[in-house]
Amino acid sequence: MRKYFARKKVLMCLIGSAILSFGLYNIHALSGVTEGGILGMTLLLHYWFNISPAVSGFVMNAVCYLIGWKSLGKNFVMYSLVAGGGFSLFYAFFEKFPPLWPQLANMPLAASLLGAVFVGVGIGLCVRAGGAPGGDDALAMVISNATKTDIRWAYLASDLIVLLLSLTYLDFIRIALSLLTVILSGQIIGIMQIITFKIPSPERNNK
Repeated sequence: MRKYFARKKVLMCLIGSAILSFGLYNIHALSGVTEGGILGMTLLLHYWFNISPAVSGFVMNAVCYLIGWKSLGKNFVMYSLVAGGGFSLFYAFFEKFPPLWPQLANMPLAASLLGAVFVGVGIGLCVRAGGAPGGDDALAMVISNATKTDIRWAYLASDLIVLLLSLTYLDFIRIALSLLTVILSGQIIGIMQIITFKIPSPERNNK
């Protein structure tokens, strides 16, 4: 039974990371609407240094997971590595194909709303499984412990810092839309945590 549910969590992490990387490649990277935290930093590095998010995301996530290993616990880190590794692999795969909706480059508002759905659902599935495709969770917890502040402020601070840095290549309108994406995706992630997923029992399937 325990192994069965462990497989389900791994599968959920992989599905979530696939949804996230699909949205990030086909919407965010194309439209100029960015994200906060490590996701936004991968897009920033991609713009200025042409570093693939598949590479930068893996490196930054690995560093954050190592920093937060003691605080987060072994199970969280292991599922996060599955989700983070899945994100890099899926993003590298999607990069081999042209974007599906190139017209979104001229529709930043639609991109911010649609992008929030992909980010919120993708990360929400991973977090629900017990992990995270980004190292933001580990980094936020470390900052919270070090500064003795509420972890919500740590999350907000990291998002705002990345969005401010993104002003170096995005105009104020797109940054405002990016902030909208951050807020909406955060709400969707929260909703995903209270949705009941019915997982059939292997004993019932064998009857």
